Amino acid sequence: MSLDRFSAQAAQYARYRIDYPSELYAWLLPQVGGRARAWDCATGNGQVAAVLADYFLEVEATDLSASQLAQATPRPNVHYQVATAEHTPFPDQYFDFITVGQAVHWFDQAAYHREVRRVARPGAVLAEWGYGLAQTGEPTLNALIQRFHNETLQPYWDDNRWHVIDEYARLPFPYEAVQQARFVVRRQWSAAWYLDYLRTWSAVANYAKQHDGTDAVALVADELTQQWGVGEREVTFPVFARAGRIHEK
Repeated sequence: MSLDRFSAQAAQYARYRIDYPSELYAWLLPQVGGRARAWDCATGNGQVAAVLADYFLEVEATDLSASQLAQATPRPNVHYQVATAEHTPFPDQYFDFITVGQAVHWFDQAAYHREVRRVARPGAVLAEWGYGLAQTGEPTLNALIQRFHNETLQPYWDDNRWHVIDEYARLPFPYEAVQQARFVVRRQWSAAWYLDYLRTWSAVANYAKQHDGTDAVALVADELTQQWGVGEREVTFPVFARAGRIHEK
């Protein structure tokens, strides 16, 4: 069963986490035949659901965190509700398209895939994607971020996190006509903005819980700020995606 790891930092998550490139949707949407209903599973603050609202008559957006959903932008054809990936209130054969952005590694895989198959219409498509560690174009700065992620925070990451690092290679995707793609998200960020992005990490939240609220980011803030320099620099996030047909028509 999915566990809530992001409610405590819901407001920061909505502000500092990246959204996804238009190229991702341009790749995905032509694969989807029907445009009646889409389900954005583990929607978080609803950024994917808001995009899908432009292409589908109805969008259901679920998350196990009410705090995350409270940050979502209302859209007239998007219905937000608390539900897990493994158990939803939806009827059988209900959706043309199901999306999961940067979340599938947290799920009970067998129960999640059973639910996907139950609620998918014939010919429906499932798309899963995630993104890896940001790159800054500066090797010493990248090395500092890697050490913070892999060494300093290593005891505080859930084991599921490492599925993102290997791009879901060990997670099942038992569907037909599977396609894969990669994209890049580019942002111009200051050091202060990047440090606040780090504060959205679940391992940072776990660190605080185990150390009386201490901010793990403070351990790296001075060195990162010095190496970052004055002003903004480009930050790139590698996005990996896969899509497959759940049932043949």
